[in-house]
Amino acid sequence: MNINSPLYMNVKEIVDENFQDYKKASMFIATVKCDFKCLKEKGLDFSICQNSKIAKLPDKKVFIPDIFQRYIKNPLTSAVVVGGLEPMLQFEEVLNLVSYFRENNCSDDFVIYTGYYAEEITSKLKLLQNFNNIIIKYGRFIPDSNPVFDDVLGINLNSENQHAVKIS
Repeated sequence: MNINSPLYMNVKEIVDENFQDYKKASMFIATVKCDFKCLKEKGLDFSICQNSKIAKLPDKKVFIPDIFQRYIKNPLTSAVVVGGLEPMLQFEEVLNLVSYFRENNCSDDFVIYTGYYAEEITSKLKLLQNFNNIIIKYGRFIPDSNPVFDDVLGINLNSENQHAVKIS
């Protein structure tokens, strides 16, 4: 099969069981792209990025049906979190991932961590709203900000300006 087909996704890493990014045990998928807008807007150096370790990992091209099988075979997880860098910069791949899960009768929560705000990605949000159980965490990372508890995610987020919304 062509590795550029919609059934492949570029990732930095996949963590089969993650308990820190959502209130449910989740598979965590780290995306490969970021424009580091959080830091650029503040004139800050990349070294303070909360995801700098992930950014330094090599990219991998993974077959989406393999991701699905890993997820389905794990009895502990009941959600998928996509984040690590900026999922909206590889939106088509994220959309293909969600679509594959839904087409294969998995309606578990998908949580997408983005540094964008809703008004910056309205067309992408409209596409995601075609699927059920989609949660978006909005807002840029702000160094030295106070953490804030998010009721939707059930966890503390690193910056006061961040929040999550269940969009469908």
